[in-house]
Amino acid sequence: METAMCLIDLIECSQPVYSLDMILLYGDLPKNKENIIYLANHQSTVDWIVADILAIRQNALGHVRYVLKEGLKWLPLYGCYFAQHGGIYVKRSAKFNEKEMRNKLQSYVDAGTPMYLVIFPEGTRYNPEQTKVLSASQAFAAQRGLAVLKHVLTPRIKATHVAFDCMKNYLDAIYDVTVVYEGKDDGGQRRESPTMTDFLCKECPKIHIHIDRIDKKDVPEEQEHMRRWLHERFEIKDKMLIEFYESPDPERRKRFPGKSINSKLSIKKTLPSMLILSGLTAGMLMTDAGRKLYVNTWIYGTLLGCLWVTIKA
Repeated sequence: METAMCLIDLIECSQPVYSLDMILLYGDLPKNKENIIYLANHQSTVDWIVADILAIRQNALGHVRYVLKEGLKWLPLYGCYFAQHGGIYVKRSAKFNEKEMRNKLQSYVDAGTPMYLVIFPEGTRYNPEQTKVLSASQAFAAQRGLAVLKHVLTPRIKATHVAFDCMKNYLDAIYDVTVVYEGKDDGGQRRESPTMTDFLCKECPKIHIHIDRIDKKDVPEEQEHMRRWLHERFEIKDKMLIEFYESPDPERRKRFPGKSINSKLSIKKTLPSMLILSGLTAGMLMTDAGRKLYVNTWIYGTLLGCLWVTIKA
């Protein structure tokens, strides 16, 4: 089990090394690591890597924890990995277990665990081709007197509120992050975001990432007030995305407002873990015993991981 977890640690560290033509950062990403809640729009499995891309630039890659939907805990090896590294699995809507999430977060605070807690408040990935999901989200907002959103889904409040309420005295800030994967639009019409395979095959030449650092004192604590605040944050995202995809001014299209920085990561940040992972993998695959160990790690590591997650649940 430990072998499997070590392998995934190396994979996690080496992920941001995948080559992109350009990562454009807008807004304010502090250079130093902080205890934060990371709130972002959700559109692709690549969103997980974007959180790593930002964290590694603050020397905080090992601090990243995720709030994940319950079904992901059964992912081979990764389900156990996320749980063991501070991830929190939650059920949606009425099945949401607030007490369980509070207990886990409080245990991390008590232990002084560095916290880069990633939450996707939409609860599911935005896909412009899934019109039923988008229509249901817009109807939900309209029924509650909230602004109807076009390029993001109506955010859910529960996980964000519980996380902030538990850690408000421990946090430094909230990062409001908006992401666009360039290369998947057609004449201003937004298309489905890249899959992980698309990303690794370099079909996404640019990632635009806008970061707004919000001091915790500016976040309302009462749940209903926070619901309005969170929706207003997503209104801001939506307006930026409308401008990005639909602005009649070509100078304002395909970019976020403000100055952008082409953020290049020093190779020394990821090369060591990449070399170790490549060396271990190549070494195992070159021998019969190594290949057997590799396969057994995935098979038995997955089974033991599922057992461990079930026992801990």
